[in-house]
Amino acid sequence: MSNAADSKTAELRELYRELILDHARSPRHFGKLPDATHSAEGINPLCGDKLKMYFRIQDDGQIDDARFEGSGCAISVASASLLTDTVIGMTSDEALHFFSAVIARLTGRTEQVNGTEKSIDLGKIRVLEGVKEFPSRVKCASLAWHALNSAILNHDQAVSTE
Repeated sequence: MSNAADSKTAELRELYRELILDHARSPRHFGKLPDATHSAEGINPLCGDKLKMYFRIQDDGQIDDARFEGSGCAISVASASLLTDTVIGMTSDEALHFFSAVIARLTGRTEQVNGTEKSIDLGKIRVLEGVKEFPSRVKCASLAWHALNSAILNHDQAVSTE
């Protein structure tokens, strides 16, 4: 790789790091959603992350609000913040497709997703893709997304990354 490409990659990683830190320090949509129609808890025992995700989903499937509470490492909190920013305005079906695409990209298993997920542009969620280089951090980044999936599908048990 050329020095210019190395420099561009380093700049991109720094930008991604700054976006993760910004969302971790000032999470968007943080707090309980009193009129939530769907919710799920997520626990990552390895890192100590504990999140509760809340969603208000209309009868037509539209997610018109999303929030979260809890604590965790910077990656876990940033991921939950980015998730809430992203899914507001989506339908629950779109959010489930997005969930599949995010998990596939975080784990490096993009060949296992169908055509719909492959065509999804993750936008700023791409900042989380770097965690696939650190397997223990994949669980931190994916926790909120697994809770989203659980909430939409109305599963009763808390989601655990173990």
